[in-house]
Parts: sequence; structure tokens; C-alpha cells
Amino acid sequence: MSSYQPGSVQTRPYIDPTPLPDNIPKVQELGLSSGPLKSAAFFIGAYCKDFNEDFMLCKAENRDPGHCLKEGRRVTRCATDLINKMRENCLSQFQEHWNCLERNNQEYYLCRKPERSLNACMFEKLGLTKVIPGTPEGQKPIHEVESPIFKAIQK
Repeated sequence: MSSYQPGSVQTRPYIDPTPLPDNIPKVQELGLSSGPLKSAAFFIGAYCKDFNEDFMLCKAENRDPGHCLKEGRRVTRCATDLINKMRENCLSQFQEHWNCLERNNQEYYLCRKPERSLNACMFEKLGLTKVIPGTPEGQKPIHEVESPIFKAIQK
């Protein structure tokens, strides 16, 4: 004989029992999954470089997680600003690229065609270019190579 037992997962919305202090600036989280974040990663790196460097320098000063909350909030605001600009100016290319990443296990090399159209739109509309840190001088970046030695069939 069986009887009904309620599940262990609560259906109420989660309320953080320890909200941040009032002196920490409030900021909405990005609310993106890994696909859109990976698609925008190089642009976020370039667009938010100064805020990212401030945050990393702050973390190097002190390992206390609360020490760099303000700098972390600035990084999040900057990334949110860029994502909103990407949606306003290059929505279809952005969606096409991150959907491709989602379908292909987050592998960039399987999504070069939509990546090229996103890169072109980002340069045309926002003046941002994709730069991979550590690319050797004088060598064509991997995302611009037209006929790579190893490539999967791209649709």
C-alpha cells in the first residue's frame, strides 16, 4: 500500500537570508546560460577590460570575498551593458551563434560560419573586434582561417 508524500523541493521562491549590505551597489545578474556567455566572451573581455583588470587587481590585494564586491558589480554592469547592445544591434547573429554553440557542445570550431557573421556585425555596428589573447604576431587568428586543417562539416 502506498501513500502520498510531498516532495522535498519547496515551490516558494528563494529569498536570500543574508542580503548584501546597503553600501554595496545593487546590480541585476546577467541571467544568461553558457551559450550566450561563451558567444560574447571575447567581446566582453575587450569591452570591459578596464573593469576586469580593476577587479583582478583588487582580488590580488585581498582574498576576502567581500573586499571586491564593488569592483565585481562594475564588471557585471559592464557585461550587461554589452549584452544589451548586442541584442539591440546584432540579435539574429548573436542568437544564431550561441544556438550553434549550444547544439555543438560549446565548440567554437563547429560554429565558425555564424561566428564570422556575428564578428562582422559587432565590428560594423559597435566597432568591436574579436581578439584572442596570445595569438602569435603575424599569424592569422584561428577564427579567421578560411580552410583549417581540422574542421567538422558545418551546416
